[in-house]
Amino acid sequence: MTNREITKRLSAVGIGGNVLLSAFKLIAGIFGRSGAMVSDAVHSLSDVFATIIAFLGVKLSEKQADESHPYGHERFECVASMVLGVILGVTGVGIGYTGVRNIFSGDFKNLQVPTILPLVAAIVSIVAKEIMYRYTMHYAKMMNSAAFEADAWHHRSDAFSSIGSLIGIVGARLGLPVMDPIASVVIAAFILKVAYEIIRDALDQMMDSTAGADYEEKLKNFIEGSEGVEGIDLLHTRKFSSRIYVDVEIAVDRNSSLIAAHEIAERVHDGIEENFPEVKHVMVHVNPGKEKPAD
Repeated sequence: MTNREITKRLSAVGIGGNVLLSAFKLIAGIFGRSGAMVSDAVHSLSDVFATIIAFLGVKLSEKQADESHPYGHERFECVASMVLGVILGVTGVGIGYTGVRNIFSGDFKNLQVPTILPLVAAIVSIVAKEIMYRYTMHYAKMMNSAAFEADAWHHRSDAFSSIGSLIGIVGARLGLPVMDPIASVVIAAFILKVAYEIIRDALDQMMDSTAGADYEEKLKNFIEGSEGVEGIDLLHTRKFSSRIYVDVEIAVDRNSSLIAAHEIAERVHDGIEENFPEVKHVMVHVNPGKEKPAD
């Protein structure tokens, strides 16, 4: 299955599943008298827009490099992830505000007790959203897509919010109606946490952060094991959305011919691209190795 086919399938599952869940939870929340379930439905509805944005981000990032964008368009995925994070953040603030307002109103006697309908909706939502999370994350990692990983976490945040709804609804039905708005605040906290993590990760990728010490150690071991390489004088990596750029300075025998040194650099370059598929571009600079002591 190609990335294009996977993208279409994930988008169809995300949009279709969330539209159905949102409608079901909204109806259950309104007719079942549960503010927490209505909040949960709004959160699920935001997933529809999230999946659409993730789809657009991936599609735009697939555009080939052109004269105006010689390094390609991968950072569209970062932009999509940031938009997802903002949507989550706004959703979380709105849900949290409504819940806090109901809690501090002090008028708990007039808070309606939810029926069994939103309780069923919460259970269905938890199961469905966890399945959608696992499905989306599986293919997001296969494509190395930051946008769809963010979309997967959006699904899981919805599962967490449904757990909060379930607790609040059960509590309200057991004689504590204030538990329903408290559940809304818990949902908001989960949503805001995920929003922060998504925005932080997108900013890290847009700021050319390194690929990490573990990743660079694997690169270093591979390069040092390449034929003709005497050592590494410099190794830098930087993330470019879901791809990685590598700059490396290798030391070779100082008495090597230009042709031999070039062949060593080519082996390192081609070997990195072959063994590290997430690497988009490699720049290899050759330095003369240390002068060997005379016999």
